[in-house]
Amino acid sequence: MTTDGKDYSDWIGKSEVSRDVVTAGPLDRLAATLDRDDPAYSDGDVIPPLAHWLFFLPKARQSEIGADGHPKRGGFLPPVHELPRRMWAGSRLSFPGDIRVGDSIVRHSTITSVKQKVGASGPLVFVTVSHEISRAGETPAIVDEHDIVYRGLEAPAVKLSLRKAETGAWQRTLVSDAVQLFRYSALTFNSHRIHYDRDYVTKQEGYPGLVVHGPLIATLLIDLVRRSAPDARIGAFTFRAVSPLFDGRKMSVNGTPPGTDGITKLWAANAEGDLAMSAEATLSRINGLR
Repeated sequence: MTTDGKDYSDWIGKSEVSRDVVTAGPLDRLAATLDRDDPAYSDGDVIPPLAHWLFFLPKARQSEIGADGHPKRGGFLPPVHELPRRMWAGSRLSFPGDIRVGDSIVRHSTITSVKQKVGASGPLVFVTVSHEISRAGETPAIVDEHDIVYRGLEAPAVKLSLRKAETGAWQRTLVSDAVQLFRYSALTFNSHRIHYDRDYVTKQEGYPGLVVHGPLIATLLIDLVRRSAPDARIGAFTFRAVSPLFDGRKMSVNGTPPGTDGITKLWAANAEGDLAMSAEATLSRINGLR
């Protein structure tokens, strides 16, 4: 139970099914948002890792949107009203198959865990949702275990990282500005105001700037792998958010070439070298990688 006596264990096991069709347009726009010079996608092309986040988008009516820009709480996810801040804490993904442009796809989503803790910043609720994505009637091609964390407003908005990040053998330095955050929000139909409404994010939630989406940082880490090892297939990927990044400030994405086991370590850091996200990818077809 949370500190106010609420119990969300009844939500464990709750499930829903969503359907969509993979089209080329969102993939082309994601490539543009990542500043990639890719050829246009066409029917039959395999979608890149994490591009499934561009599909099965939310469909809440405008009257169902809460003050933070998210759909009002309740419905599929538990209604954790007492902890207003909601963030994507991390994911564990595997890619046993391929999804291609033109596929009709199905997502089976199940709440597998609801854990309530009290940390240095106060009460927390962690919700884990397992998403299995496949073509209709087939085994999953993507399995995505997604962790969501709910936090209160009484704690500082920014959890400072206690770890310094090294410079990776693979590294890209960039600045995620307000335009890139807007474009990624549009691609994922994410109306959470912390990513585009500067007055809201600074005055209501206490952040120093627009928050870079956790899944965008994860996508930039995957993009680093794709730039550094273009012939490799990514079979698994995990990431964990450590501390937020903000618009208009220099950041870096870093990685190590894979070992003989195919594992590459990945991380993102802010301009001061503080760790913002840690990750790991498992690659196959790694011959010749540097």
